[in-house]
Amino acid sequence: MNDEILYVVEGGVGTITLNRPQARNALTFAMYERIAEICRDPAAHGDPRVIVMTGAGDKAFAAGTDIAQFRSFSSAEDALAYEERIETVIGTIESCPVPTIAAISGAFTGGGAAIGLACDLRIATETARFGFPIARTLGNCLSMENYGRLYAILGPARVKDIVFTARLVEAEEGARIGLYNELVPDHEALMRRARELAVIIAGHAPLTMRATKEAMRRLTAATAAGIDGHDLVTLCYTSADFREGMEAFLGKRTPNWKGR
Repeated sequence: MNDEILYVVEGGVGTITLNRPQARNALTFAMYERIAEICRDPAAHGDPRVIVMTGAGDKAFAAGTDIAQFRSFSSAEDALAYEERIETVIGTIESCPVPTIAAISGAFTGGGAAIGLACDLRIATETARFGFPIARTLGNCLSMENYGRLYAILGPARVKDIVFTARLVEAEEGARIGLYNELVPDHEALMRRARELAVIIAGHAPLTMRATKEAMRRLTAATAAGIDGHDLVTLCYTSADFREGMEAFLGKRTPNWKGR
């Protein structure tokens, strides 16, 4: 797994690269854990003042969780344990003590989109395509925490539009609705601009960065505070439709949904 996450620190800027371009940088559990390890304690990982996250190549930031890993799911406990495990990772990115920048080219979907949404700033190329197309692929749902993050950034009408239609949001629309802070023409410009922005931020007061990050995290978390979504996760992940969606996706065919 070592080469599936690349990590370097240079001039106070740490760069995490999701390195599975042959699979559009789809995330394995080991990759999620490595990202969390770095974000949990940056001081022990080269002590960067800013972390940039990106995907190898220009085809994808990350196309989500590697779906083959779901084949072992057989119970509500499996589904809830998965969402809890991923939420721990996403929460760790969100609460990382240094600013994080997602540099996005191409597919920005599923678990990859969840990682990018947890970052503080997002820069994208004109090829970026965002979405959670689960209504036409697996038939599962998001965790309540991830619904809360989407709600905070996009609002309820846009969240329902994107999930209900299972469409991918093109870069220009993404910038217009507040998903991205900046758009750049291509991958080379993306990495250059991400570096420039990271260097600017790295030169500013660290405690101001940390306090502002934590204030925004607490406000976002308050949206979903006390709201239990376990029944929704169980409903979807233990359904015959989820099994059908997974097998159809892996078999490259259209799923036959039954609503149960």
